[in-house]
Amino acid sequence: MRADAVRRYFAHRAGVDSARCRRKTWAPFLNFSAMPFLLFRSPAARLLCLFGALACAGVASAQSPGARHIDLSEPGTSRTGIADLNWPTRPLRLIVGFGGGSSPDFVARALAVPMARALGQPVVVENHPGASGNIAADIVAKSTDRHTVGILINGNMTIAKILNPATPYDPQKDLVPLSIICTAPLVLATTPAVSKADARGFLDAARAAGGRWSYGTPGIGTIGHLGMELLKARTGIGAVHVPYQGNPQVITGLVGAQLQLALLPPGLAEVQVKAGKLRAIGVTSARRSALVPDYPSLQEAGLKDFELEIWTAAAAPASLPAPIVQRLTQVLSEVIRSPEVRQKLFQHGYEAAGISGEMLVRRMKADTAALTQIIESQGIKLE
Repeated sequence: MRADAVRRYFAHRAGVDSARCRRKTWAPFLNFSAMPFLLFRSPAARLLCLFGALACAGVASAQSPGARHIDLSEPGTSRTGIADLNWPTRPLRLIVGFGGGSSPDFVARALAVPMARALGQPVVVENHPGASGNIAADIVAKSTDRHTVGILINGNMTIAKILNPATPYDPQKDLVPLSIICTAPLVLATTPAVSKADARGFLDAARAAGGRWSYGTPGIGTIGHLGMELLKARTGIGAVHVPYQGNPQVITGLVGAQLQLALLPPGLAEVQVKAGKLRAIGVTSARRSALVPDYPSLQEAGLKDFELEIWTAAAAPASLPAPIVQRLTQVLSEVIRSPEVRQKLFQHGYEAAGISGEMLVRRMKADTAALTQIIESQGIKLE
């Protein structure tokens, strides 16, 4: 009777009901726990016996078939596992595929400080330029430290493998999308010397010029290149492609009359438009953009269903456990939508998005489909 009372007492203290107490894992502990009070009168002897009982219970629990350790590599791991490991446990790396001063670099640095505040760990920006950002994307895809995030552009997450089958990662399989950080339309630009007509008149003049006109881009396979090829396919323009090292060189070519048109980021285009060196024909978004509200959309010029944006997104290795992905997605959403970050991005020519990973997946699929059609129809390849 006394042993039963002691057993019920320890079952209550352990938070286990009396039925569970009779299971083989806990029964040895509860039976032994009653012994000090039944066999010994000395407090020291009772304490020693209790320690022995606890040791037995520990061995029994470890050897029981139901015992398991939390493994964050499992997709279904609960948030308890994250709390136990106190993630993040070290500085977070933001990997950027372009050099310092580039737009993706600016975006990463705009996020770094508020992300560090939210996560309680330093956030370090690392630049790994080359291959239009694909070197950095490959670093992210192959990372196993659970503290690496990529700040990537359209091409890195959509058509990288299609443009170049030798690309060492597959964006559809090796990356997990976290959030679209920011978006911007492209601006179809020319110079006052080329044409002073409105958008409809300019497109008519471009069609009539055929191969006598040329357009510049920051390189083969860039969004400026694929966007122009998409525009050519929709309008019948025959302008010839001239690849440059970057958009600053494209602008120099336009101003110097070596080029007649180009698709440029709004931040770069607006500076030159205000200086009177370039003319903005229209933007590639479905509607006018808050970034350059005075520029009409190309759809206003009669180019129906033409929509193309540049976007920068955050992605992680596909191997990253789901709870960490959820945490990062939540933190990114809050940081991106904060007034501090929204203002910085807007001043740099981007609209803050903070779109979820699910929406980013849809965007990736839609852009991949549209751009793949252009790549295949025009035979565009990166060797």
